[in-house]
Amino acid sequence: MKAYRVVELLGDGISAELSNSVHAVCAALPFRLELAPVDLSLERRRRDGKKAYDEALALMKRHGSALKYPTTTEAESPNKVLRELCHFSVIHRPCSTIPGVPTNFKRPIDVDIVRVATGGTYDDAGRRIGLESAVSVRVIEREPCMNAARYAFELAARRGKTVISSSKYTIQRATDGLFEEAVDAVAEEFPKIQHQRILFDALLAKLALNPQKVQVVVCPNEYGDFLSDCAAGLIGSLGLADSASYSFDAKGRVALAMFDPAGGTAPDIAGKDVANPTAALFALSTLLMHLGETKASERLKRAVLSCLARRQTTRDLGGKLGTKAFTSAVIKAVAKL
Repeated sequence: MKAYRVVELLGDGISAELSNSVHAVCAALPFRLELAPVDLSLERRRRDGKKAYDEALALMKRHGSALKYPTTTEAESPNKVLRELCHFSVIHRPCSTIPGVPTNFKRPIDVDIVRVATGGTYDDAGRRIGLESAVSVRVIEREPCMNAARYAFELAARRGKTVISSSKYTIQRATDGLFEEAVDAVAEEFPKIQHQRILFDALLAKLALNPQKVQVVVCPNEYGDFLSDCAAGLIGSLGLADSASYSFDAKGRVALAMFDPAGGTAPDIAGKDVANPTAALFALSTLLMHLGETKASERLKRAVLSCLARRQTTRDLGGKLGTKAFTSAVIKAVAKL
C-alpha cells in the first residue's frame, strides 16, 4: 500500500477532537497517511519554548508538509512563528457558497484569496512614543509578492478564472505600490489571464454587490487576512474555511506546505463533541491534492459537501450531529462515491 508521512501539529481547545476526526477519515483512505505528531499546545510552548517549534520545523523539512490545528496565542502567535521559521510567503484560502449551509447573504460566492504571508502591519508590533503616540514600520518585500502573484495567476490559469490584485496603492504608494509592481511583472507572464487592479475598499463593495466577478484575489498580508474572514462570514461560518501556506525554493517550487482550518481553538466547546470538523476535513482534502492524490481529495470534499447539503451536520450549522457522528457520516459518504 502506498504511504505518505505528514507532520501533524497539535494545538489547543478543540484541536484534539479535530485530530480524532482527521485520523478516522485517514483510516478509510485507500493508502496510508501516517501523521507524525508534534505537540504545539500552549502548555508545551510554555514549558519548552523554542524547542517545540524546532521540533516542528525539523520534521516539516524532513517530510515537506504538515496539517495544523488551532493554537492559542499568548506571548506569540504560533502561526506567525511558523510562517517565519518555514519562510512561508503565500497563504491560499478558498471560500465558496456551500449548499445546505444557512447564510445572511443571498448571492453565490466562489473566491480564492491569495495572501502575501509576510510583511505589512504584522511584522512590526511598533512602540509607544511618549504618552499619547505610537509608531510601527510597515515593510513589503518584492519576492514574497512575486511568489503570491505567480501562485494566483497559475491558480487562475488552471481554473479558467480572472485575477484581481487589491491594496491601497493610491495612498500607500511606496509599500502597496511595490506590491502592485510585482503583480504587474508576473501578469506579463500570463497574457491570457485577465488582470484587474482594484482598491481594497472598493473590492469589499464589489464582493458584496457582484461576487461572481471576484474570482482569484491576490493582496498584501493584512488585507488578505481581513478579506478571508469577511468571505467566510458571507458563506455562513468561519468554521467552514481552510487555509494553505507555502514556501518556495529558488526555482519557484513548493519547498514546505502547511494546511489548517482557519478557525480558532473554541475552548468553550472543547471536549463536548460539538465541534465542527468541516474545515479540518477540507484542509485534509487540500493536503491530499498537494500530495497528488487527486481522486481521494475530490471524493473527500464531495463527501463533506453532500453531508452539509443534506443538513447532516453539527449543531452550529443547524444539524443535530456531534463531531464523531458527523465524521462517521462523512466516512460513509466517501464509501458511496
